[in-house]
This record gives sequence, structure tokens and C-alpha cells, in this order.
Amino acid sequence: MAHEDFYRSILKLLVYLRRFLLETIIALACLVFIIYWFAPDILELLQYHLDQKLAFFGVMEPVISLLKLSTVTALALMAPWIFFRLSQGLILLFGITRRFAFLFSVAALMLFYGGAAFCFFVTLPFGVNFLLGYQSQNLTAVISMGKFVDFVALFLLGFGLIFELPLIMSLSCKLGICHPKTFSKQRRYAILVIAILAAVLTPTPDVLNMSLMAIPLYLLYEMGIIIGRLFTPVS
Repeated sequence: MAHEDFYRSILKLLVYLRRFLLETIIALACLVFIIYWFAPDILELLQYHLDQKLAFFGVMEPVISLLKLSTVTALALMAPWIFFRLSQGLILLFGITRRFAFLFSVAALMLFYGGAAFCFFVTLPFGVNFLLGYQSQNLTAVISMGKFVDFVALFLLGFGLIFELPLIMSLSCKLGICHPKTFSKQRRYAILVIAILAAVLTPTPDVLNMSLMAIPLYLLYEMGIIIGRLFTPVS
């Protein structure tokens, strides 16, 4: 009976994921179509915020760049619905309570938007100013529209997802997959991984800009340990 219940739960989850993917694709396509008409204004806002003038080097580059920007914006706007649907999937797979699923979706949303906002207001301005600091009287940067959109989108989404670290840690403790003591014992390795991530994901190699990502990530790791202790089942 236990095996039958397990397979039945997996089947329900697969059906749910299929429906979730179809709904996501349809909703994303509709949103991208709508947002595309406002994409030039969004691009202008990014240019103003980062104080950059752009150029394009291909006939299709503006169209493709605006489509990419529209897609990223649509994903950001769909984040509440995406996290809610993921939380419902957790109910099907692990049988967690609806209260915990609601808290999960709210926390995921706050962390995602918090990470993206931190990148937008802190990391990106520092990184762009540093990278363009090599300009001189005889050396002027000409920034491609496509490269600019890729660069900004990568870091905004990357920071939003990276900031989900404490939530993932807490969820693994809640489900009994891992224990807070394990995270505590592996702290030195976590610091090493965080330092590597900061070096890879931040737009500049200087210590100050890397610290802007590494320090919040480490604090989030410690937060994950603390919250994980609250959700760890008492044995």
C-alpha cells in the first residue's frame, strides 16, 4: 500500500507539473506580448539608472533585445504566481500543510524581489562604474544593446534566485532531508562556495564588489541555519 500511495503521489505531481508548465508558457507568452510595447520605456529606465548610452550592430538586435527584456520582466511579474504554484506542488509531493506552503510562497517572493532589488540598486551600479572606469580620452566604450540587456537580466535574475538560499535550507530541514547541524559543520565549505559564487557572479573582480554579494549570502546562510532549527522535526 505504501508503494501504491507513493506512485500515486508521483503521478499526481507529474500531472500537476505538466499543467503548471502549460499554464506558465501560455501566461508568459501573453505577458511578453503585452510588455513588449512598454519594453522601450523599461530599457530607457535601465539606461537612465545605470547612466549608459547604447548602440546596436544588427538589424534584428533591437527586436531580439526588447523580446529578452520583455521575457525577463514578465517572469519577474509572474513570480508570485510561480512560487504559489510551486508551493502547491510541495503539498502534493511531501504533504506539507497549506499554512507552511503559504509561508513558503511569501518568503520565496520576498527573497526573490529582495535579491533583485539589491542587485539593481547596489551591485549593478558599482559593477558598471568599475567596468567602464577603463575609458580614457583615446578609449571610449560602445555598449551593444543586446549585451546590455543580457548583462542586466542575468544579474537581476541571478541575484533573485541566489537569495532563495535560506528558504531552500529551511525547506530541506523541514522535510528531514538535511539537518541544521550539518549546515553548521559545513560552514567553512559554505564560505568557500559563497566566495567562488561571488567571484563568478559579480560583474567585477574587485574585493569591494565581491563583498557586496558574499556578505549578504553568508548572512542568508546563517539565517537559513537559524530558521532551519525552527522547522526541524523534533526526534
